[in-house]
Order: sequence, then C-alpha cells, then structure tokens
Amino acid sequence: MYYLSTTGYGYSKKLSKSVTDWFLKKFLPRHKIFLDIHHRGLKREDALGFCDYCDWSSRPRDFTIELQSHLPKEEYIRTLLHELVHLRQWVRGTLQYKSGRMLFKNERISKYEYMEQPHEIEAYASEEPLYLEYMLDTTGNWYGDA
Repeated sequence: MYYLSTTGYGYSKKLSKSVTDWFLKKFLPRHKIFLDIHHRGLKREDALGFCDYCDWSSRPRDFTIELQSHLPKEEYIRTLLHELVHLRQWVRGTLQYKSGRMLFKNERISKYEYMEQPHEIEAYASEEPLYLEYMLDTTGNWYGDA
C-alpha cells in the first residue's frame, strides 16, 4: 500500500501515477510508502531528479522525489524509475544514513565520484531494463506508447 501525491508543473499526472503504481506494486508490494513527487526546474542543480527520505528511521517509508519539469516522456519515465530505484534501496536498507555518513551495503559512498558511487551504478544500470519491462507490462510491447 502506498500514498502518492504529485505537485508542481510541466508533467503528466497520469503518467507519474502509472509509473509509480507499476513500480511500487511490482517491487515493494508489502510496504507502506508515503511518496510526494514534486516537479520543478532543476537545471540550476544540474540534475534531472532527486530522491530524499523525510523520516529519520533506519529504513524510512516517507519520501520526496523531485523531478525536472517538462521532460520528454521517455526521459521522464527513465528518470522516475531511476529515482524509484533509490527509494527501493532506502526501503530495503541497502542505502542508509548512519553516523553522518551515507552508506550503500555498509560501504561509505562519499569516497567515490558521483558516477562511480555504487548506488548510482545500480540505479543507472536498472533504468533500461525497468523501462522496457514497464513498457511491456503497460502497453504490451517493448517500445509502446506510454
């Protein structure tokens, strides 16, 4: 079960709900998740998206995902799936924040450059397979019209 709210501008509420619903029901069906997806301009931060937890437990359940507004549909889906992979990492406890340090599978990630951080490697590697799986499940083909 999950609770979803979407805010901001320059996005499809229907698409946002569809991708989130598919991901959470498929990969985290037994977890109670509270998720706010906020769409805004992120160009100054040089980012397409962020995933942050809002509670302070070791395995948080309350999250905010921020996404760049006005993304093309395919890029939007891939970016949202990327951020949902991070959400899954937090929920499963593979990504944690302990003693002021961010850890992935108990390894400190700050010693790596951004693109070499293991949690990012996993999220980037998951984008394409998840995108194809989402398209197949929701449209009946790999390239469908989401």
